[in-house]
Amino acid sequence: MINVNDFKTGQTINYDGNLYQVLEFNHVKPGKGAAIVKAKLKNLRTGSIAEYTFNAGIKVPTAHVEKQKMQFLYATGDSYSFMNMETYEQVELTKKQIENEVKFLKEGLEVIIIFFEGEMLGIELPEKIDYKITKTEPAIKGNTATNATKDAIVETGMLVKVPLFIEEGEEIIVSTKDGKYVSRK
Repeated sequence: MINVNDFKTGQTINYDGNLYQVLEFNHVKPGKGAAIVKAKLKNLRTGSIAEYTFNAGIKVPTAHVEKQKMQFLYATGDSYSFMNMETYEQVELTKKQIENEVKFLKEGLEVIIIFFEGEMLGIELPEKIDYKITKTEPAIKGNTATNATKDAIVETGMLVKVPLFIEEGEEIIVSTKDGKYVSRK
C-alpha cells in the first residue's frame, strides 16, 4: 500500500481493479476543505490516460510489475515479435496492446516489456531513437525563415517535421514522448 501523498512519476498502482502508471500528480490544498491529490494515470491494459482525484492521505495498493529488456524483431499483420536478449525467448504483442508505440518500432530496437503476474501489459520505449530519412523535399534556396520545417518520412513510415536543411538519407534523432525531431545524429 502507498499513501497518495507519496506518489512518484512512473510508479505502478492497482486502483479500481485496474493497473495504472502514475504519469503526473499534483497536491492541491483548496481554501476550504481537505487537501486532495490530482493524478494523471495511464491504464496499463488499455493504454488510456485519465485524471483521478484522491483525498489526501488515503492509501492505494501498489502493483509490482516486472520489466524485461527485449529486442523488436518483426511485425506480421497486427502481431509484433520481441526477443529476450539473454534467454532468446520470444513473445508477441498485438497492435492493440502497443497502439501508441507502434510508429516508433524499427527492427533491432531495444525496448522494455512490462509484465504483471505473467500478463504482458505493454512496452516502454527509449527516450530518443535514431531514424534514417527515406523521403523529404529538397531545401529551397533562399527559404531561410526562422524555425521553418518540412515533412520527412523516416524508415518506419512515421512522418516527422524537420528543419529545412535536413536531407534524404540523413539520420536524425526523434523523441518518443512527442514524436518530434530533436537533432541530427
